Amino acid sequence: MDKEAITIRLTHDQAFVLSDWLYQVMFQSNDLEGIVPDRAVWSPIYTISGTLDTTLSEIVMPDYGPRLEAAKERLRADLYGGADESTAPGQDTTDAPQAHRIERGTPGEPR
Repeated sequence: MDKEAITIRLTHDQAFVLSDWLYQVMFQSNDLEGIVPDRAVWSPIYTISGTLDTTLSEIVMPDYGPRLEAAKERLRADLYGGADESTAPGQDTTDAPQAHRIERGTPGEPR
């Protein structure tokens, strides 16, 4: 079994928005199993969530909501060049950033 750790680097805004999304999926919706049916995936999800929760001070600040919305707006602007353009579920992704449209290569094939 491979025990070598992997490091994932996120901007502060990315970490904050991801932390909120993970909280919504894991604790507010009670639908983690519906979203991620393979329980083996839950282990890294809980690890990432726990790491973010212990790293981000915003999660206990009284102005959490406005800070979260500001972080989301900055991320949208970085991705799309506009403040409120996002790709909703079921929406055509032809306007999505290129990274969202790249398909994974097959094993052994360069990406």
